[in-house]
Amino acid sequence: MIDKQPIVRFTDVSVTFGFFEALKHVDLSFYRGEILAVVGDNGAGKSTLLKVLAGLYQPDSAGGIEHNGIPCTINGIQDSRALGIASVFQDQEFCDNLDVTANLFLGHEKRDDFRRLDVHTMEDEARRVLAQVSSPIGLRKPISTLTKGQSQMLSIARTLLDDPEMILLDEPTASLSVMQTAEVLSYIKKLRSNGKSIVFICNTLPDVFAISDRIVVLRHGRINGMHQTHDTSYEQIIAEIAGVDNAAGVLSTLHNGRKGVDNTGAGTLPTQRFDDQKRLIDRQDSPATESTYMQKGGTIKDADNAM
Repeated sequence: MIDKQPIVRFTDVSVTFGFFEALKHVDLSFYRGEILAVVGDNGAGKSTLLKVLAGLYQPDSAGGIEHNGIPCTINGIQDSRALGIASVFQDQEFCDNLDVTANLFLGHEKRDDFRRLDVHTMEDEARRVLAQVSSPIGLRKPISTLTKGQSQMLSIARTLLDDPEMILLDEPTASLSVMQTAEVLSYIKKLRSNGKSIVFICNTLPDVFAISDRIVVLRHGRINGMHQTHDTSYEQIIAEIAGVDNAAGVLSTLHNGRKGVDNTGAGTLPTQRFDDQKRLIDRQDSPATESTYMQKGGTIKDADNAM
């Protein structure tokens, strides 16, 4: 359930680099138990918004940030972590020669009174955070044997060691297959059910509509639209991303002039990919059956019919 009291509130936040305004007068609140999707074209200010929350960029002097109703400044990663904000950016690095537990605690290893690695404590903590995303990955499994989806999940699970209130995800489904994407999206939904606030950048609208509660559209550094997901549509979001009044003509041109291509990054028509994602995410209790069919060259529909 979404908390009515925001964790973080932006008021008139702007970020300027020289003569370039990356964010312009942004007013935005972030709530517990909510998945907020941030969408927009390249250069719209999506990453800048996340980096302000992460403490990597500081807003101009006129803007203000509140945490639980109290004015604050976020001057670095340590400040954001102290406020309960964790970040997962793209291309997270792991050590392939280490197992899952060792990678979770890499650089923050637990030690006993004799300064020896406290493997038992680390494994207990690893079980706790993996359980929060309902992951069945073995703690001593080599990191090199994980799929891209499992590696992304591990990046998310690593943030949970500090029990954050808010988790920032920068394109968590980029470069993943349909099955791996569904797996990661199901992990994100699990975090929401645990009361976490999730803010994620995503350029694939079917993924956005599959799990988000609210969508914010950025264009040229400004908020060009903000919607409850169930109250909006692909056409409206695409129109706001493109800065036009109606996206129907844009979609028609794309579908007729560039056969088989759409501007959602989905690779298929939006509604088709959206329906596939919803079925896969909602049925993560039996991934083995789906995986078997997909590996044999079957389709998602084949897996549906077999179950």
